[in-house]
Amino acid sequence: MKYVIVGNSAAAVGAVEAIRRNDKEGSITIISDEKHHVYSRPLISYLLLGKTDENRMKYRDDGFYIDNGCELLSGKTAVKIDPGEKRVILDDGAFVSYDRLLLCTGSSPFVPPVPGLDKVKSKFTFTTLDDAKALNDALKENSRVLIVGAGLIGLKCAEGISKKKVKITCIDLAPRVLSSILDDESSEIVKRHLEEHDIRFYLNQQVMELEEDTAYLGDNTAIRFDVLVMAVGVRPNISLLKDIGGKTNRGIIIDDKCRTSIPDIYAAGDCCESIDISSGEAKVMALLPNAYMQGECAGMNMSGADFVFDKAIPLNSIGLLGLHIMTAGTYKGEVYAETGEKSCKKLFYSDNRLNGFILIGNIEKAGIYTSLIRERTPLDTVDFELICKMPGLMAFSRKERAEKLGGVRDESIGA
Repeated sequence: MKYVIVGNSAAAVGAVEAIRRNDKEGSITIISDEKHHVYSRPLISYLLLGKTDENRMKYRDDGFYIDNGCELLSGKTAVKIDPGEKRVILDDGAFVSYDRLLLCTGSSPFVPPVPGLDKVKSKFTFTTLDDAKALNDALKENSRVLIVGAGLIGLKCAEGISKKKVKITCIDLAPRVLSSILDDESSEIVKRHLEEHDIRFYLNQQVMELEEDTAYLGDNTAIRFDVLVMAVGVRPNISLLKDIGGKTNRGIIIDDKCRTSIPDIYAAGDCCESIDISSGEAKVMALLPNAYMQGECAGMNMSGADFVFDKAIPLNSIGLLGLHIMTAGTYKGEVYAETGEKSCKKLFYSDNRLNGFILIGNIEKAGIYTSLIRERTPLDTVDFELICKMPGLMAFSRKERAEKLGGVRDESIGA
């Protein structure tokens, strides 16, 4: 069996490890347009911050490819799939034949067509290790850095460069920071915290035009800068499948076995749409844990197992200059809320289920809330009032505590 994987991140690792559980002999070829060993992308901000280095960023150890019998084609870009001949065409004209193909193509930065962007010499995006290294090389003491985007990417970039004696300004079209994962109240807590670290914000604003060192906003405010970072967001890389008639929407459409609409072609990770079980909606959930689990699911099915992954939820866990933030699920239903100057807990629930949560500050017991959402646990089977105030295993029945602590599934254990 010839397995071919396009992409070299968490989803690819999940697939390789799953394939090798079932098939020790088949060949595995990984095609990567980057030249690096597989690394954890969320750590690029910590590289700039000095909290990690390139070696510690590796998602698996140096022997990963050899130990798993993988051929890594690094610095190569897959440009076309020929499903009839079952081969992947590379940018240098070479091709790789496959029996089963997995697309882990991830996403690419979205850079809006702002007039004058071509005049800016020192401009960057912030999604890869090479992006982080290039930005780091461009920074000098007292550099004025303008970040367009106050979402996850923009704020992690701001954190990464915050110790470099630079002046940071963030602009966002949304009226709040982290607008995709926080509500107004929780967003304000995060914004105040970042402002205490000398990060300046222009929210509800749009860059209308750029000159070499100046951004003009919609209200005619002019902001001077030395370095520009475009962190507006990302778009899933779907063209390889879309170009051969595969079903796509915003992302590649897959079923719960990570199969695409084209026979013997699977997809996993940030390039895909999957069902958010907390809302029932199909959406792109660009999250490392989901990417690994989808890759694992694809790898199991590619190598002959019958495996389903149907527990995807939006889940974000980030730190911003010492402030811990964790969110999950969807924000609908009634709300249990506790808020402080630098803390927030909001639990959203309806129809006897926990739908989602926002935690800022203390995130220690977030795993219990995440489990309730993923497993769609009926709230009348736990002490939900206790879980709201003091999450812990004591809120579960004796049987459920045994299962969570030791994986026990014994019907003889009473409540």
